[in-house]
Amino acid sequence: MSNFWRLFFSIIIALPLTFLTLSAKSAPILITQITGGDFLELGVDKMRHGDYEEAIENFNQAIALEKDLAVAYSDRCLAYLQLQDYHQAVTDCTQAINFAPDNFEAYLNRGVAFYRQGDYPAAIVDHNRAIALKPYDFRAYYNRGLARAGDGKDSEAILDFNLALTQIPRISSLLLADIYNDRGLAHFVLQDIQAAMLDFSLAIRLNANDYRAYFNRACACGRNGDDFGAVRDFSQVIRLNPSNAQAYVNRGVAQYRLGYHLAAIADLQKASEYYGQQGKKVAYEKTLDLLKNLRQKISFPTEIAFL
Repeated sequence: MSNFWRLFFSIIIALPLTFLTLSAKSAPILITQITGGDFLELGVDKMRHGDYEEAIENFNQAIALEKDLAVAYSDRCLAYLQLQDYHQAVTDCTQAINFAPDNFEAYLNRGVAFYRQGDYPAAIVDHNRAIALKPYDFRAYYNRGLARAGDGKDSEAILDFNLALTQIPRISSLLLADIYNDRGLAHFVLQDIQAAMLDFSLAIRLNANDYRAYFNRACACGRNGDDFGAVRDFSQVIRLNPSNAQAYVNRGVAQYRLGYHLAAIADLQKASEYYGQQGKKVAYEKTLDLLKNLRQKISFPTEIAFL
């Protein structure tokens, strides 16, 4: 559950429009040459509006005019990240680093690209370099924590999430929620269920509209034997994300354990419908098998009672 992002800061100065009339003695009009920086600004503006492909075209134009414009490669890397073209993102960030070895954003973004390719060791190396350049930027610690968790180093991931929490602006409640949620997952993997529950609850308090923290806390409740808590939280997941088939499956299992057999069957039927609609064939078939098994377990005691 990751949140990779970058902020663009720019100042747009609005100049008043005036209509000029030229006299016979007016000075000649100067034609200002368009630079790579001009195309760079256009690309950044397109990025703000989510027009990533058009932004790439502007960055291409900037690079065509100034081949060593490192920031254009770095920003184009970010656009490719948004389009999930991670190979090209790595290539662009590497070029940006070649031209500007101290480019923090290039290391940060290349680390994200490596992470999304599943190359966690390379991601960790890049985030180490980013931290060396800017030791007070929470993003590098957070991203390194995600990479460490992906690499199975959950204890080290927790240390990074802790460092991110000490650096992040406290007003960023949604980002704080993401960090607590991911730290909770690391605690969960390490079997520290109480710490995981606390982190998921903090995430929910900071962002009550993110179904992921409810889902994770529900799983922690189930691991703790609290099926009532699991049903409660999976119900919140379904309220916020009604087509979440996995939440229906897990709530159905919890309902069955609590003896709510008809509700369990209804949840599994709903899950199978969503899996079918989403084209998830394996999950669909497994849910049908689970539904069949539950029906057999429920009907068998009933048949015995009538003998």
